[in-house]
Amino acid sequence: MSVSVTQRQSPVQDDVRVTRVESARDRTRFIDLPYGLYPPASPWVPPLRRDEYHRLSPRHNPFHAHADLALWLAWRGRRVVGRIAAIDDRLHNDTHRERITWFGFFEAADGAAGRVLLDAVERHAVARGHTAVRGPANPSLHDSVGLLVDAFEHAPFVLMPYNPPAYVVYIESAGYRKVKDLLAWDIDMREPLAARITRVHERFAARRRIRVRPVDMSPAGFRRDLEHLTLVYRSAWSDNWGFVPPTDAEIQHLAVGLKPVLDPELALFAEVDGEMAGCALALPDLNQVLKRMNGRLLPFGIVHFLRRRSIVNRARVLLLGVLPAFRRLGLYPMLIAELHRRGRARGYLHGELSWTLEDNHLVNAGIVAAGGRHHKTYRIYEKPVG
Repeated sequence: MSVSVTQRQSPVQDDVRVTRVESARDRTRFIDLPYGLYPPASPWVPPLRRDEYHRLSPRHNPFHAHADLALWLAWRGRRVVGRIAAIDDRLHNDTHRERITWFGFFEAADGAAGRVLLDAVERHAVARGHTAVRGPANPSLHDSVGLLVDAFEHAPFVLMPYNPPAYVVYIESAGYRKVKDLLAWDIDMREPLAARITRVHERFAARRRIRVRPVDMSPAGFRRDLEHLTLVYRSAWSDNWGFVPPTDAEIQHLAVGLKPVLDPELALFAEVDGEMAGCALALPDLNQVLKRMNGRLLPFGIVHFLRRRSIVNRARVLLLGVLPAFRRLGLYPMLIAELHRRGRARGYLHGELSWTLEDNHLVNAGIVAAGGRHHKTYRIYEKPVG
């Protein structure tokens, strides 16, 4: 049996019904669901509930200034068994001249719940006059994105998603097909860099006009370096599939969130003749701490947070970019080599470079040359609607 989507209720399949999230109580149910869905032994890492509330709040997350989110819960009787968001990102659609609804924050206890949730988003997309549903993105490519399709036994690094293998079946059986794969690369920090990268680094480091330095953490210096990072990020990624330049407010929001947890030795800037040319940013893997906190700072989570330097021995390379005018100067291997050298000195044992597009052959080849090993794949799906 099925009924048309209304403001409050979506289709029913088997004994599962779907309702639109409108109340504060339902929003809490939406946020709380995965904490009860994943068993303690799962590799899934519980995020801070406070951060999850902020991600979904227009008051706290500037993404909402150019996007609308509609949230649904799936119910079996009086028990919540799934959730999903329909994301209408006007800035993405204007930038790429598409009519796409994204789905995200997808969780489902079983295939029936997954199917009615996806159906709710598809009907929402048709009502908006959109031609396809794409995802998952939580809520955009600048955040947690993609569905894990392999390496399910490994815990995710910071700001990367996790899901069980069954979600692949739920989504593909609903008619979704791959549109792009995102690759995650493992780097064993205990191993020396490949000789080729080391030689390139030494050759270019000998040129005094090229300098790699850590971020300036003083208030004025950090503001300047944030401007430098914004310049590199918007320019170096401008031709990437699906890229939408973040707004100034989104950049500032990211900086406020990351500054307290940055390791300055892992936030590097490359200058050529004093001019900004590229940057590399790796984050300590706070998931190693969050795993112990069950989504809450209090009462005991704060202890783990304060001990994070003794707990964290992994890092994720989040950004690695060089402005187009400087890409022939060997800055990619220099930045990789400097991250590796400084990371080892700081006691990091493993790194992950994530993510890269599957067809970004130049960057992927450079990672392989540096000793990187492809070990996870995150997939973005799409389904035509209408």
